[in-house]
Amino acid sequence: MSRPSPSNAALSVALCLAAGFAAPFAAPDARAETLLIERVGAETGNAMPARGMSMAEVERRFGAPSQRLEPRGGQKRQWPTIHRWTYPTFIVYFEKNKVIDAVLIRATAGETGPKPAVR
Repeated sequence: MSRPSPSNAALSVALCLAAGFAAPFAAPDARAETLLIERVGAETGNAMPARGMSMAEVERRFGAPSQRLEPRGGQKRQWPTIHRWTYPTFIVYFEKNKVIDAVLIRATAGETGPKPAVR
């Protein structure tokens, strides 16, 4: 009779634990909740700056930002300076003067999403 190797025994224990933890979450909740990521995926018509746009292009297309946050980074060559512009529905992140990302910031009462930062 062969004994299971330690790696097989650990795998068996991990699979049993995973199955035990996943069981309570297997049935869908009766309430309808909208996750923030689902809403963002559904909002394909929401115009936002695209990666690679320049600061001038963003300002020309979306107008002046409501707030230009203080730049972060730039202490070392490998840490580029990141600029952040806030608009009513999104924040745009720039590296040098090019868009690297744009993120929606609004949330409705019926969705689960990130909580506002507490200062």
